[in-house]
Amino acid sequence: MSGVFLRPAKPTDAGKLGAMITDAVQARDWKPVLWTAAQDVAHAGMLIDRGWVTVAEDAEHRVLGFLAREGEMVHSLFVTQAAQGHGVGLALLNHAKACNARLELWTFVANHGARRFYKREGFVEVERTDGSTNDERLPDIRFEWHALGVKSPAAGPVLNTQSHHSEEVPQ
Repeated sequence: MSGVFLRPAKPTDAGKLGAMITDAVQARDWKPVLWTAAQDVAHAGMLIDRGWVTVAEDAEHRVLGFLAREGEMVHSLFVTQAAQGHGVGLALLNHAKACNARLELWTFVANHGARRFYKREGFVEVERTDGSTNDERLPDIRFEWHALGVKSPAAGPVLNTQSHHSEEVPQ
């Protein structure tokens, strides 16, 4: 897919972004459905209202994905099913990397595609939980990324770097 354009989200994007969240949950049989589609739209609206959301769209202004980031914390990364594997998630993640020397995020252990994607993009696993503290009650993993030369407080210099769970990313 050529021509991925990034822009700040607008309030009118909430419906499309909420639908993206709903679709991603429904596409995963391992993920429990905890919220209605309307609640997903409201959640997307809240992320937008806080100014955390970057949207990826094509030349025809079709929304392909979004990333919600509060400073260094990536709360959400979703890409439409049709746009997965075409560089949309990578464009969003690279934009977040360009804005920060460090990023962190959580993803579920069961989300193998997301785990591969983050590892390929230089993220390192720093913590695992049994899921008892997340809404879904699913085991999860916290990943961190540090720009070249940036020290991790716990681990010292990071050597392996490249170019709310965060759920949906290209495979």
